[in-house]
Amino acid sequence: MWKELIKIWKSDDLLVQAWKESYEMLQLSREMFVQSVQELTKHSKKKTLIALKKRDMEINEFHRNIRRKVMTHLVLQKDATDIPNGLVLINMVVDIERVGDYSKNILDLAISSSKTLKAEKVNEDLKMIEDEVLLRFDKTMEAIHSQDSEVARELVATHRRMVAKTSDKLVDQILKGKVTFGSESKAASVALYARYLKRIGSHLTNIMTTLINPFESVGYVPKE
Repeated sequence: MWKELIKIWKSDDLLVQAWKESYEMLQLSREMFVQSVQELTKHSKKKTLIALKKRDMEINEFHRNIRRKVMTHLVLQKDATDIPNGLVLINMVVDIERVGDYSKNILDLAISSSKTLKAEKVNEDLKMIEDEVLLRFDKTMEAIHSQDSEVARELVATHRRMVAKTSDKLVDQILKGKVTFGSESKAASVALYARYLKRIGSHLTNIMTTLINPFESVGYVPKE
């Protein structure tokens, strides 16, 4: 299916435009994610954070435009050959939009926190998750751009081990009181942040399933 999608991507109609915009949308989501992580740790002025949050509106506009173009293309087509491709694209941009939402949630943490998020006792784990999610973001964009199914398979196969388990373990330790930070608000912020990073990683993994799974299995990740 992916090879067929690439053929469409290289043509010049509404569905092509939608595919190209989906990549631009993913680039914008990555930019917003990087900025949100930076702002959480350096504690900028509130107006700066609110301005960054508004970039989510750009992602939402991409989402609406892509859905509109896919729907228009499918309605105007005389045959049904592009229906699976259009459905795959619509699934993919939902995950990209959700990445933007979670990046916005990270900015909400920065706005709500009176101090920078320096959770010394778990900084190593948090940094590891941050770095892994950013790496996976870059590899996701690379895989989509080059149609590399092997990169996609690797990202899908390793998400649970490299991101989800570390996040779950950290949140579990906080909830059980095994790790404390001197205040309930800080503990809650760290737990939420770890969970947001996990969810961003999960949505990136869902995007990668479009390269390797049949349509009915898009978004489903096998257990490691």
